[in-house]
Amino acid sequence: MSGSVGESSSSRRRTAAKSPRYDRSITVFSPEGRVFQVDYARNSVKLEGITSVAVRGADSVCVITQRTKAPADPLLDTADPAFMHLFQITERLGMLATGMPADGRALAQQARNEAAGFRYKWGYEMPPKMLAQWLGDRAQVRTQHAGMRPYRVVATVVGIDEEKGTPELFTCDPAGQVLGHKATSVGLEDQEAIEFLEEAMAGNSSLSFQETMEMAVSALRHVLEDNNQGHDIEVGVVRKNYPTFRTVLRRIYKNPLAGQNILDGEGQ
Repeated sequence: MSGSVGESSSSRRRTAAKSPRYDRSITVFSPEGRVFQVDYARNSVKLEGITSVAVRGADSVCVITQRTKAPADPLLDTADPAFMHLFQITERLGMLATGMPADGRALAQQARNEAAGFRYKWGYEMPPKMLAQWLGDRAQVRTQHAGMRPYRVVATVVGIDEEKGTPELFTCDPAGQVLGHKATSVGLEDQEAIEFLEEAMAGNSSLSFQETMEMAVSALRHVLEDNNQGHDIEVGVVRKNYPTFRTVLRRIYKNPLAGQNILDGEGQ
């Protein structure tokens, strides 16, 4: 009996000694085949308490995210770009960074440099898919080197492909996985928003511009708690007929007036 207890204790000590090694290292796979730091980065995206929604229509893409909550310091200017999650990468390309704001800004600046270099070298706008793949490569490299940590950001890339003339929507997670979407959600309560989109878009994937915006707003409103004061949101849109990526800050309510438009002058 004592030998068995000794074996059990020694086995537990060996397991305890090994586990933190996988937990702390960025580049080592655990016995289950996982890289824990990448899992932690994915989970920490939700810690900002922000939900983002993106919907691709027949001729447009709309991305919506909650505005960063007001900080405790009342002297901070919340209109400052530091509180923004939407970034214009080029005239036709936009990126929504859900997660750590500082990581999002750094990633957006690198994406702008890469897109500018692409245009200078090849003479045309960088396609959305190529930018998303480049972001994925950058993220994946950070899972291989112990001197780096994964970005705590899920990047959503939207734009109009100049050659094909079609709207495109992609996401890139901290592991570097790049996926194309008809619609998606990232951040806090993202699964609830995705389930809403799956049900609402069943058999109706070809949405007009106005329907695309309304679908995105409805999905975000669905996961927000009831609040008579409303929620500040950032909205980014790009259209086939007007391919410039535009952003605007608006406020939505749980039960808005029927037919209310979220963008002044849009959908006309």
